[in-house]
Order: sequence, then C-alpha cells, then structure tokens
Amino acid sequence: MSCSANHLRGPEGDPALNAIEGVVGAANLLTAPEDMARYLVDARGRYRGAAQCVVRPANTAEVAATVAICARAGIAIVPQGGNTGMCGGATPGSQGRSIVISLERMRGIREVDPANSTMTVDAGCPLAAVQEAASAIGKLFPLSLGSEGTCQIGGNIATNAGGTAVLRYGPMRDLVMGIEAVLPDGRIWNGLRGLRKDNTGYDLKQLLIGSEGTLGIVTGAVLKLFSQPAVSAVALVALPDVRAALSLLERIRRDFGERVTTFEIMSDSEYQLVLALRTELRSPLAGQAPWYAFIELTDAIETLDLQTALAEILGEVMEAGGITDATLAESGAQAENIWHIRHSVTEANLKAGAAVSHDTSVPVSRVPEFVAGVEDGIRTRFPDAKSYFVGHIGDGNIHAIAIFPREKFSDPLRFAELAGEVNALVDEVTVSLGGSVSAEHGIGRSNRARLQRHKDPVELEFMRQIKRVFDPAGLMNPGVLL
Repeated sequence: MSCSANHLRGPEGDPALNAIEGVVGAANLLTAPEDMARYLVDARGRYRGAAQCVVRPANTAEVAATVAICARAGIAIVPQGGNTGMCGGATPGSQGRSIVISLERMRGIREVDPANSTMTVDAGCPLAAVQEAASAIGKLFPLSLGSEGTCQIGGNIATNAGGTAVLRYGPMRDLVMGIEAVLPDGRIWNGLRGLRKDNTGYDLKQLLIGSEGTLGIVTGAVLKLFSQPAVSAVALVALPDVRAALSLLERIRRDFGERVTTFEIMSDSEYQLVLALRTELRSPLAGQAPWYAFIELTDAIETLDLQTALAEILGEVMEAGGITDATLAESGAQAENIWHIRHSVTEANLKAGAAVSHDTSVPVSRVPEFVAGVEDGIRTRFPDAKSYFVGHIGDGNIHAIAIFPREKFSDPLRFAELAGEVNALVDEVTVSLGGSVSAEHGIGRSNRARLQRHKDPVELEFMRQIKRVFDPAGLMNPGVLL
C-alpha cells in the first residue's frame, strides 16, 4: 500500500513532498509505516530510524529532480542501495526529518563494451546481476561478497566494498572507471568515462567512492571487467597458527604470483560455530586445527594445471610442518561447499549471541600480533565473551568478533556500553600496530566516534572542508561518517 503525500501533514499537504510525488508518482512515494518499515532498519537490526517518506526514483533525472526539491526545502536525504551495510550508514536518524531515496528501481545495465572491457550500469543494479552480465560475454567482474545477491553497485561504491578477491583485483576503488552522480543541489555530474588514462586534474570520482552518500548520490558507474578464469584451484588448509598462514601465503605468492585470487583465514572458534549453526555444511577436513586458510588460484590459460601445482606445494609445506592437513576441491560442488563455510560467517555470528564485530586492517606482517593482542584482551577483560576471527590476511584485513551470551546482555543500553569497551580494546591494539579501525565496511553511524578518536586531525579537517564544499547545507546523509 502506498499513501499520497497529500495525507502526510493535514489537508494542506506538504508542498515539497507533493512536488516529489509529481516526479516519481504516488506509487513510488511511500509514507505508510508498513511500506516504509524495511527501509528504516539496517541489515543487522542495530539501527532503526524514521523518515517523512521513502522515494523510489526510476532514473537519474528523477533522482536529480527529487534532490533539487529537497535542497530548496531544506529536507535531509538518506541514499539507500541494497541496505546490506554493516555500519548503519543507510539508515535515517530517529528524528524523522529526512527522506530515504532508494535506488532499487534503477537496475539497468546501460552498456557493455567487450573491447574496452567495461560495463556501464545503474547504481541500483545488484552485484550478482553485474557478475552474470559480465559472464555472459566471457568476462569477469571480480567483486565478491556474501550479500552479492542483494547488495547494489551504488552501495558498493559508496562504501568502497572489499570482498574476498581484493588480494588480486583490489577493492571497489580499483574497479570503478567512471561515475555519474547527483550532487546535493540537484545537479548531475556525468563522469561516465571508460578511460584508463585521464590526467586532467583532480579525480573527483575517488572522492565519491567511499563517501557513504555524504557528498552526493551515485546513480551510475563504468565498471572494469577482466578475463574470465578458465582454470582454478580451491583448497582448504589446516594451520597450527597465524604465522604459519603468513608463511604459506608468502610461499604461494612467490610460486603463483598474480594467480593468487583469494587467501582467507578463519579461527577454529569461528569455523566450528559456522558448522554448528549451518548443519547442512560439512567440514572437508578430517579433524580440527587452530586455524584454517581458504585458498583460490585462477588463470585464463586453459592448459595450466593449477590443481596439481597447488597440491605439490601444499604437500611440501605439510612435510615441513607448516600445515597439518589440506583438501583440494575436486569439483565445483566441493569448491562451493568450502566457500559456503566462509560466506556463512555473518549469519552464524548473528545467531550465536550478542556480537561485537570489527573491521580492522594492520600491516600484513603484524596480523599475528593483532590476533594475539585482541584474543588476550578479550579473555582477560571480558570473561563472558568468546573471540572469533576471520579475514583477508593477504591485505591485512582481519575481522575480530567478540560474542557474548545474548541472555546476559538483553538491555540494549548496557550492551551498547559494553560494545564501546570492546571497541576501545580492539582499537588500542589496532592503533599500536599502525592499523585502521575500518578496512572495508566504512564508518556509517557505528564508527563515527572511533574515527574522531583515531583519525589524524589534519585529515579530519580536510574531510570536513570537502563536505562543506559539496554539501554546505549538510543535507546529504546527516549523522553518517562525520
């Protein structure tokens, strides 16, 4: 059910919302609480907000017209993609003074250019649809996330999404060649250039990538495509400790170079939690180990036997005591089972209890120190909690999770206080190692205070100045990032 804007504020209505209704149509201006509900809560259920309405434009022109109306009326805007973010960055505040602009209707693939290895898409296009469209022309769009069926390209750009293939292909920042965006005053910036070289001044698209909707609304993008792998090798390896994972990574990168697409690690606590809560999954290894590595090699050359080559190296490392067990996927189904274990982490953690998750990056060489410091700190300072680790060790991005019994911390305010204490512990270890408190999830609402504490003051001031240049009225995603 959709409700006309004329019923929002008495018989006279609201002129701005009436104007927006004229742009997108009554069916795409949602005001009924039951219609708006799913847009007003984040994916983790940690943030719930309020809004005057939810607007669902069909194209860039409708986004621009809506934003221009809001700019004239002083109405704040919360851009929203697939609403799968981890930090509350697409959820409005509780005051109800903003509108949500959802790009879910903007799902088109505008152009595919095989010769240029690019694809131009609407920002609301789901990541999985982009992957499928690239595959249909024998190409690869390498971003891969657990939420790829529902997350959208605009949100991936706004948060500079990472994923499991960052080791080889980089984060979203490296996969975007051009951007179209609606600026806070309603103007459209058309930067949809599929150029690999464009040395004509400041690169404005890089300001919008990772800006979390605070500088404008990304409405379209030119994405970089790659050769589709013809061969692959997937392995799950049991490890005695994190340092053994680093040694194995160094050996595999030395022998396979850029063919190393993914190298993830997981603590046994996390591994067993996933298997316990996802009973349809089975461990392909015979026993348990303190740590596990998920490895994938890929190449476009069909004649390469990556499977045999990887098996030989793993055998050598095992003989030297660097790993304790290993299995290589012999079929697509076996590889899928291995990756299902990795991609089931978020769901398992949410089910397991009251979780406090972190998105930390440190220099790759210091990952063992980070794990040891956090694990020891949680054990000694939070005896009710258990620590879990999973992450992209090849780029130093490790997710540390503390999970408490849900029944002991049912009071949201008490748990928020506790989460702040856990955050302080993890940040203390992170900063001491020269790391960052956010590697790939962004800042959103949940990490604002941490950013203020740990970001260099000069950088923060430049960020605020950039925000004022783009959005002097402060109407774009207020309360997020800064």
